[in-house]
Amino acid sequence: MATTLFRCRVEREYAKGELFKFPGVIIEEDDAQMATIVVEVEDVLLDLKAKLYRFDTDTNQWKERGVGYIKLLKHKKSGKVRLVMRQSMTKKICVNHLVLPTTATTMQEHAGSEKSWLWHATDFSDGELKEEVFCVRFGTIAKAKEFHEIVVKAAESPVQESEESKEDATSFALAAADVTEMLSVGEKRDVCT
Repeated sequence: MATTLFRCRVEREYAKGELFKFPGVIIEEDDAQMATIVVEVEDVLLDLKAKLYRFDTDTNQWKERGVGYIKLLKHKKSGKVRLVMRQSMTKKICVNHLVLPTTATTMQEHAGSEKSWLWHATDFSDGELKEEVFCVRFGTIAKAKEFHEIVVKAAESPVQESEESKEDATSFALAAADVTEMLSVGEKRDVCT
C-alpha cells in the first residue's frame, strides 16, 4: 500500500505520452476517454484509528487534536519515515513530523492507560516547526503495542540518502557560501546580479 503525491484525471491519449513515463507513476484507465494519473511516493507502514492529544504548556492541560487514522509513511527514495494523522471529518492535519531516534527514546507509555503513548517531537502540522508533546490513544492494547513497535523499528532504521540528494545539498551549500562571501558589514551590494 502506498500514499499518493497527487491524483488527477486527464484524457486517455494524453496519459500515454512521454510526460508520464517515469517510476512511481501509475495510470489507471477509467473509461474509453479518461485516465487517472497517480504518483506514489510513500509506503504505508502503519494505519490505525486513534485519538490524538497535545499538551498545552500555557494551561498545563491536554488538548484534543482530533480523531482519525494515524499513519507511519516511509518515503520510497530517501527512506525517511514520518508520522501523519488527519482528522476524520475535516481532513485537517493533526500531526506531521519525522520519526527520528529521539522520537523512540522519548516515547513512553501513559501512566494511566496501557492503550496510550506519549512522545515529544518537532511538529509541522500547522505550517511551521513547533516543539510539541503528544499523546495518542488507541481502542485496544494490541493496537497501542503495534504502534510502539513499528515506531521504534522506524526510528532505528537507517535513512538512505541518494547520490542526487547529496549532490543537491553540496551545490546548495556552495551557492550559499558564495553569497555569504559577497556580503560584508557596512557595504551595500546587489547579490542577485
